[in-house]
Amino acid sequence: MTFAEYPSLRKGVDLSEFTTWKVGGPAEWFAEPGCENELLALLAWGHQQGLPIRCLGAGSNLLIADRGLAGLSLCLRRLQGSQLDRNSGMIEAEAGEPIPSLARKAARAGLSGLEWAVGIPGTVGGAVVMNAGAQGGCSADRLISVQVVDPALPEQRIRLSADQLHFAYRHSRLQFEPLIVLSAQWQLEPGHDPAAVGARTSANLHSRTSSQPYQLPSCGSVFRNPEPQKAGRLIESLGLKGLQIGGAAVSTLHANFIVNLGDAKAADIEALIDELQLRVSEGHGVELQPEVRRLGFP
Repeated sequence: MTFAEYPSLRKGVDLSEFTTWKVGGPAEWFAEPGCENELLALLAWGHQQGLPIRCLGAGSNLLIADRGLAGLSLCLRRLQGSQLDRNSGMIEAEAGEPIPSLARKAARAGLSGLEWAVGIPGTVGGAVVMNAGAQGGCSADRLISVQVVDPALPEQRIRLSADQLHFAYRHSRLQFEPLIVLSAQWQLEPGHDPAAVGARTSANLHSRTSSQPYQLPSCGSVFRNPEPQKAGRLIESLGLKGLQIGGAAVSTLHANFIVNLGDAKAADIEALIDELQLRVSEGHGVELQPEVRRLGFP
């Protein structure tokens, strides 16, 4: 492989430009494949070089260390596209497709079942891996299958059913195995009035944007909710809204969000996460579990 053959392959790329928190150090190797074949070739090259391989989507729900990442980091956000069948309700989308865009497409086709996803700041691949959810819905609800690839065997595409993904609250087996999502397939409900589905979708978006801090860089929700309790309410009840370490602060709008005030480092955010876990443990006896993925930390 040469730089001429794959112009997206670069060294020392600043990963803060590829995360919604706007923090993180450089990637040893970085590429943004423009098609699936290029992705598979890059995976083969990385495997041959013995490099650790990590994939990014929209960069939400992700904290990358200030020292950056060794190995090959692949951003899949250019791998977009979807197909839907208005009659059957089947919809399949590539890993880099923004999940809000997919929700809007489904609504315009009169397909119900993805209205919850319109405010999720991520891609199809990330939504499947993390079993993203909002407004009472989640990725697992109507997922039929995913197509994945193992970086060690990039010539073999694997189709996994929803049952094989071991879904639970903000959990799937893909968080613990080196499998990369290429596409995902959902079974939605056909035959609905597009205007009605669109109205529900828009209402969900308004609910999120009016109650969450979209004005400053964040990763989305930081902690899993320790049901039946809510992480944000536990943090808020201890008077921790606005708590600041360096350039990172607990949002004054929603306490389960940590925002970058403009000059935050990943270390500031990590320290604030640790501090919130400690305070909630001492104040409520509840151990908060982050849903954000941390990469490059010891």
